[in-house]
Amino acid sequence: MKLIRLCLILVLLGWNTIANAQEQVISQESKVLSLEQAIDLALKNNYDIRLAQNVAEVSANDWAYANLALAPRLNGTASRRWTNSASHQEFANGNKNDVSGIKNNTSSASVDLEWTLFDGLKMFATRQKVAAIRDLGEYQVKDQVVNTVANVIAGYYNIVQQKQQLKAITEQMSISEERVKLSDAKFQTGLGPKTDLLQAKVDLNAQKAARLRQLTLIAQSKSSLNQLLVVNQSNTFYDVTDTIPVNLQIDYATIRNNVLKANTALKVGEQNINIANLTVKERKGEFLPTINFNSSYTYNLNKSNQAVNQFSSIYNRNNGFNYGFTASIPIFNGLNAHRQYKAAKLDVEYQELAQENQKTQVLLLVDNAFKDYQYYKDAIELEEENILLAKENVMVALERFRQGVSTTIELKEAQQSLEDGYNRLITARYNTKLAETELLRLTNSLMNP
Repeated sequence: MKLIRLCLILVLLGWNTIANAQEQVISQESKVLSLEQAIDLALKNNYDIRLAQNVAEVSANDWAYANLALAPRLNGTASRRWTNSASHQEFANGNKNDVSGIKNNTSSASVDLEWTLFDGLKMFATRQKVAAIRDLGEYQVKDQVVNTVANVIAGYYNIVQQKQQLKAITEQMSISEERVKLSDAKFQTGLGPKTDLLQAKVDLNAQKAARLRQLTLIAQSKSSLNQLLVVNQSNTFYDVTDTIPVNLQIDYATIRNNVLKANTALKVGEQNINIANLTVKERKGEFLPTINFNSSYTYNLNKSNQAVNQFSSIYNRNNGFNYGFTASIPIFNGLNAHRQYKAAKLDVEYQELAQENQKTQVLLLVDNAFKDYQYYKDAIELEEENILLAKENVMVALERFRQGVSTTIELKEAQQSLEDGYNRLITARYNTKLAETELLRLTNSLMNP
């Protein structure tokens, strides 16, 4: 009995030596996945990140050819044609000319150059717009990376939280097992009713069921993390760390100042405004004339086996070079240019309103996240004190129950208080980490905390 009490006291004082030894065995038998390794896997494999990168690569590809928008267009054409025909001619003086079996082949080629010298500066605005779209793609990739890393952190520490809940349940089972032994001893000696023994066994079985459920929750949480990391869903045999580290020194003023400078969602909004303004410049160019330089070189060769008449040739070759300028002045196109220009201006207003709305939403998220952070940070300190009190209360209640000076109800209430205290403490630690992660996500600081 003394040995059992000693083991129970070791359990109640924290994550005892026996539990630590068991955890060492688990770590040896299964690979421990660190948070850094999980993030690295997500950055390489996550589908959302890869899709965002693909879209950004399309924009980067367009930018690679953007400078060619200022270059001339050069086109070449070539053709060759064969004909077999007959000719019948009647002249005013009554003469007739009948020729058949006329075989003719014609070759032609040309090289045409067109160079836009002025189009209302539209091509320069288009080049700037392509560059802005490229930058937008990069910001969107960064935004997706930050969001994915935040999800990985939340998923990883959710598993840690579930593990801690499992340890708390195991600790409760140790207390219940001691209750069963004490109740059985009292019942066998006639010092206690059988109902105490039965109730102790019922509570122990309930905790065993809770342990099985907790193991299922851990497996499900690992599957959710696997989806983010894009690894085999059957791979749930890895382990995670045992603790949830929390930064308790986050300053609200620093976070609020940094969020307006570094938030990726706000960067995306700013780039959308820039792109909308460049579209307005493009539409303005459609009101101005377009001046092109044109030049071409042509070559034509015509051969025939016989002449149709004495004035026609059987060999004819022409080649030459020409150049000039053309100007196109928009006069009236059904007010289409005005409609597009007005639509572009409205889009600028829309993007500016969307950015203001996004800014207020981000600041609201910062305020709410920091309030959660402050509340749960204070709750951790309070609940850690409560755990010490609840453990001492259980030890006192267990000893009183062993000596027969208290009832099983008193012991069960003390045990329930300890269970509730663990639940609140574990939840407070996890929620503090979530709030901390959200604040770092909003300030784009997750990759360099």
